[in-house]
Amino acid sequence: QVQLVESGGGLVQTGGSLRLSCAASGRTFSSYTMGWFRQAPGKERVFVAAIRSSGSITYYADSVKGRFTISRDNAKNTVSLQMTSLTPEDTAVYYCAAAQAPYGGSWLSSRSYGYWGQGTQVTVSS
Repeated sequence: QVQLVESGGGLVQTGGSLRLSCAASGRTFSSYTMGWFRQAPGKERVFVAAIRSSGSITYYADSVKGRFTISRDNAKNTVSLQMTSLTPEDTAVYYCAAAQAPYGGSWLSSRSYGYWGQGTQVTVSS
C-alpha cells in the first residue's frame, strides 16, 4: 500500500549537517504518521522523530531534540529529517517509516509502523 524511498545519507564531519528525505508512494500519504528510526552497529533500532499526519504535532528522542527537525510536505508525499550539530553518536542507518495507528498508544514504538524504507547510512567522523 505504501512504498518508501530514502535519500540524503552520507559522510559528514562532527558539527556538520545533513538532510534526509523520504518519498512515499500512494494517494493516502497524508493520513499516515511518519517516523524516523536509526540503528547503530551492534545496537537496537531506536526512535528518532515522528510527525503526525497533519504536521501539527511532532515527537523527538531526547538525544536529538534541539538538533533535528522533522517535517513533511503532504502535497509532495515527502517527509524530511534535518540534522544539525552532528556527532559520532549519530552514526547509524536511518530508516523512514509510516504508521496508521499507535501501538500501545505510543507513536514512538517501532511496532506502530507497518511500512519501512530501505535505510540510508549516516556516518559522522570524529
